Amino acid sequence: MSTAAPPRSPRAAAEPVIVGEQPMRRPDTRSPRVMTRRAWWLLALNFLVPGSAQVLAGSRRLGRVGLTATLIMWVGVVVAAVAALVWPTLLFTLGTNAAALLAVQLVLLAYAVLWVVLTIDTLRLIRLVNLRAGARPLVATLAIVGLLVGSGGAVYAAQQLLAPAREAIASIFTNNAPPVPPSNGYYNFLLLGADSGLGRDSMRFDSISVVSVNAETGAVHITGIPRDLAYAPFADGPMHDRYPDGFEGHPSPTCGWGPGINQLMNAVEICQPDEGKDIYPDAAANSSTPAVEATKDAAEGILGIQIPYYVFVDMKGFADIVDALGGVDITVQERLPKGGGPTYEGEPAEDWAIGWIEAGPQHMDGDTAQWYARSRYTTSDWDRMRRQRELQQAILAQANPANVLSRFQAVAAAGSDLVKTDIPDSMLGFLVQLGVKAKEQPVQTLELTPEGAGIDTDNPTPDQYAHVRDLIQQALYPPSPSPTSGG
Repeated sequence: MSTAAPPRSPRAAAEPVIVGEQPMRRPDTRSPRVMTRRAWWLLALNFLVPGSAQVLAGSRRLGRVGLTATLIMWVGVVVAAVAALVWPTLLFTLGTNAAALLAVQLVLLAYAVLWVVLTIDTLRLIRLVNLRAGARPLVATLAIVGLLVGSGGAVYAAQQLLAPAREAIASIFTNNAPPVPPSNGYYNFLLLGADSGLGRDSMRFDSISVVSVNAETGAVHITGIPRDLAYAPFADGPMHDRYPDGFEGHPSPTCGWGPGINQLMNAVEICQPDEGKDIYPDAAANSSTPAVEATKDAAEGILGIQIPYYVFVDMKGFADIVDALGGVDITVQERLPKGGGPTYEGEPAEDWAIGWIEAGPQHMDGDTAQWYARSRYTTSDWDRMRRQRELQQAILAQANPANVLSRFQAVAAAGSDLVKTDIPDSMLGFLVQLGVKAKEQPVQTLELTPEGAGIDTDNPTPDQYAHVRDLIQQALYPPSPSPTSGG
């Protein structure tokens, strides 16, 4: 009768470990040649596939964490690339959502910390003291370089790109109301420029235009409205009730205003005891002001289109965004002076100009571009409107993705100080996509001047305003070409 042998424990059943048979996990530490070769492999694996070095030679648990995080990151990159091709609206929406940007920022920072941990652990596994003497400093240096490229790149993206974008979006786009659908196929925006400097006691809108963007094609039409355009008719609303026959002047020795559209700031806010809150009580809640809302109503009455949103640009900070973009290229048609203007009528520009903008092609910095948009004492308001439109189009053309990305932090900081708007943040993704389409086609313009629209800006008649509305309809909805016999 035989007795069964007692079962062997797993430890006893295991084969004896022979050093050197598993060069990654159990290398021959006595051989500098083997350890140096192993170090290069671990270093490359840590850089190319973070976590794989630990799976092969160290803590498999830590390695699995690293590999899982790396896989998630690469899946995210692939999904973003596919979304950019097949569903760009989703990508643009997430890319302009402050909460989504914060989530991506936190993920990148966490991955950067994990990469630091993995790199330090990889150096521990490499055992620098067992390498060839000449390889030790090179291995250590390349490990640090890889750490800076990988972990530093994630930190840079999180802190220098995503953080400024998130902060700029949060500070500029404060309106959380649902977006307004396009009106007759167009999104219309009131673009206002004002200069709060030069010792002014109030800020008036010196540059007024309406940007109409086709909701399908991205085609852009810009209508320039002269700042002194008089007796503007208003769309239905509180200002139409007050001025049914158009905006009129109000002479007063203490607080008066003229009939020009840029005097709406005085009429609605400066000269009102409650700063216009009784005229437009919901303006502040909608990220707007009474003066802006009154100018919207005037622009709607002039052009005959709905204008739900505005964008305000302070010309005092206009130079910042031009500098942030690296300057702007403009061909100057005539020599223009820099400076606040003459102290008395007839004083030659040479006596008061603080500098000159010479005719010809110019690469302008922010200060020069600002004076190019401001200068009016040796030319007319119509010329100034043309120059402002040239700057708008030049900045749009030069604000390409590569230029904005390379200077993103400066552009975002300049934008937060420069721009105010009531565009809801929920519209940003769609508008970014629309802007990409817009860059592929020329911008059409119409200036409401005597030459451009046949309107007497000092004393326009109702018929002339009706003619302006007809011009807008023809510009936004041109007739389809009739088929030819040969077609």
